[in-house]
Amino acid sequence: MAYTTIDDPTLYFSATLYTGDGQQDRAVTIDGTGMQPDLLWNKSRSLGEQHAIGDSVRGVQRKIGSSNNDAQSSAGSYTNFSTITSTGFTVATGGVDGAVNQNNATYCNWAWKETATAGFDIVLYTGNATGRTIAHNLNAVPKMIITKNVSASGDWYTYHQAVGNTKPMLLNQTNAASDADASFWNNTSPTSSVFSVGGATAVNGNGNSIIAYVFAEKQGYSKFGSYVGNGNANGTFVYTGFKPAFVMTKSSETTSNWEIKDNKRLGYNQVDTYIKANAGAAEDTGVSSHAMDFLSNGFKHRGNNDEVNGSGEAYIYMAFAESPFVSSSSVPTTAR
Repeated sequence: MAYTTIDDPTLYFSATLYTGDGQQDRAVTIDGTGMQPDLLWNKSRSLGEQHAIGDSVRGVQRKIGSSNNDAQSSAGSYTNFSTITSTGFTVATGGVDGAVNQNNATYCNWAWKETATAGFDIVLYTGNATGRTIAHNLNAVPKMIITKNVSASGDWYTYHQAVGNTKPMLLNQTNAASDADASFWNNTSPTSSVFSVGGATAVNGNGNSIIAYVFAEKQGYSKFGSYVGNGNANGTFVYTGFKPAFVMTKSSETTSNWEIKDNKRLGYNQVDTYIKANAGAAEDTGVSSHAMDFLSNGFKHRGNNDEVNGSGEAYIYMAFAESPFVSSSSVPTTAR
């Protein structure tokens, strides 16, 4: 039986809930170990506000959002996160927008630690409009790469190993995987040291700054794969090797939303509350046709909606662990 190298996933990923208070530099402690994060992804649960994403490489105050195609905000604009701390982060007021801290609004934050140990790297590079390779520090082959040209408006081009190096997907759109196009990944799959980009402005605009969030799999902690739906409430089971804390799914064949489910907003099965990564709408709750169960070794669909479990339809996913199915000492973890 396969076992993990990461016994405590909250050292590297956690979902955290909080309620806004409208105060400048309000501190939020990340659930679990209270880690010092490198990637912060926020969404208001109760408000129709855009997603807010900040990271330690560009500077956490420079807001971008998966639900729009805007260039990054300027540093010091205080419309997003204020600082990263040793146990979490501080958020600005909700006076400019409600993306992070409007009084009495509810929020969900997903946070990742940048380290090869957990298979996550943040790469900032300057484009040259010519096919090239970009170095990363994972020492493992990336399974998913999310990119954004932060100097200009443009879509979030996303590589996923299940659809390959010729069919980019757009995190901020509902589109299916694009037709074959070498201008994005240069028809080249990533390696354990580099990933490739073509000449497209979105991933390699001349003189532009491009951010890449680069993910490799870590057994018992993260998984980036695909499944085929069965259109049934007794739905497809997807083995991950861990009980999920976070699952994002998307049809690679048809128009659909990117749906995010986590272990905090509802906290029990069936998980029928979700947020759309590509939309600014408040969270959807109690939608049984989109439901799934978080199990000790994977997730199982309990709804039959075409966006998550259409009969014969192919989907991609990214998932991170709450707890491994088997610990590093090869002992099965306590059933949950």
